[in-house]
Amino acid sequence: MPEQPAIAATGLRKAYGSGTRTIEVLRGVDLTVPRGTVHALLGPNGAGKTTAVRILATLSTADAGTARVAGHDVRTERSAVRRSISLTGQFAAVDERQTGEENLRMMARLVRQSRARARDRARQLLERFGLSDAGDRLVNTYSGGMRRRLDLAASLVGDPEVIFLDEPTTGLDPRSRQELWSVVRELADQGTTVFLTTQYLEEADRLADRIGVLHAGRLVAEGTAADLKRTVADHRLDLELHDPADYLRLTGRAVHHAPDTLTLGIPTDGTARDVRALLDELDPDGTVVERFSLRTASLDDVFLALTGSPTPAPSDEAPHRRDGSPESNPVPTRPKETGHVR
Repeated sequence: MPEQPAIAATGLRKAYGSGTRTIEVLRGVDLTVPRGTVHALLGPNGAGKTTAVRILATLSTADAGTARVAGHDVRTERSAVRRSISLTGQFAAVDERQTGEENLRMMARLVRQSRARARDRARQLLERFGLSDAGDRLVNTYSGGMRRRLDLAASLVGDPEVIFLDEPTTGLDPRSRQELWSVVRELADQGTTVFLTTQYLEEADRLADRIGVLHAGRLVAEGTAADLKRTVADHRLDLELHDPADYLRLTGRAVHHAPDTLTLGIPTDGTARDVRALLDELDPDGTVVERFSLRTASLDDVFLALTGSPTPAPSDEAPHRRDGSPESNPVPTRPKETGHVR
């Protein structure tokens, strides 16, 4: 028998409100995530990313469709799902009045480990995440990167099969982000399945085995980073133009737009023949293009081509009330769900 995927969802639908005020957040989303892989979910604001995670983590119920996580049905086997997963929100959910070791021991005791086992597990995780020297310090003395590593360590206390990470590196400096990326890849290499949402396209490019692009509640593309880039073009020819009128005339051909510098990115296969043909077609008299450069297509290009939106902003969807419905007045800087689901 083939191995069951870590996450399998079919036809997920979710709407809030009623009548003319109904908002369809998910419109039939299918997901399959193999075990031991990193899967990233990208999408513009309001695309439905957080709603999808809430359903898969049993914090919300889909209106239609089915989903299984770690082999358990999210609707009828909620307790089994929660024992198999961990959910880490956008902001570190650790107690600043305790030491790093005390935080981990507390989490271990909450999942019913013995005192001796909790002590040993805490020390193992502190060492694994490079926090042994800081284990006896209060968390309020930790840097942002250290808190994030401790938060992720806490999510591993119970050895979950699947970890949901909601924008795990938001607010981290580049070095801390790189350190967390290394930890995520290590987890996948050791067999843990990681499902993450992120606003950093570079993060998805670097970490994810597969990437799904969610737009207006639908999964509009899925594949490896290389597969998605090929849906746009292998390369992009960036043209810096002389005149705003030329910029407006050619904007429909572009997958990248920078109006402040009058620069457009035009898809190309990257060959000299194709680049020459494009320049001859777009600037036959040599008066339109100021300068040009050739670059590999990026996930930004994919994102724009598939959603018609630039790279997503730091906030995702509207914040959710206790019943799971979005609030009517979104607060752009609100914290997302924090803590760990067991």
